[in-house]
Amino acid sequence: MYGTILRGQLKPGAEVELLDLVDEFVARRVPGFVAQYTYRMDVDPNVYMTAVIFESKDAYFANANSPDQDALYQRLAALFASEPEWHDGEIVYPR
Repeated sequence: MYGTILRGQLKPGAEVELLDLVDEFVARRVPGFVAQYTYRMDVDPNVYMTAVIFESKDAYFANANSPDQDALYQRLAALFASEPEWHDGEIVYPR
């Protein structure tokens, strides 16, 4: 499996829009998509982290490079106070 972890500070009042975008992404039924988990941090409730999981690196990058995903990403990025951090990598557990 392969995926990414996003970390970013959401603009105040943007949580509902963020969750709506997550719903929109999940509803697209992107090939190879497995799961997505979004967290609001206890230490700073404006900081969010999202883990997105795909069946493979190929499926992840096919989505990441698609025009539909780019359009969704542009809307997502506008919800954050600054460019969110992205940390891509192979998921080694569970095996």
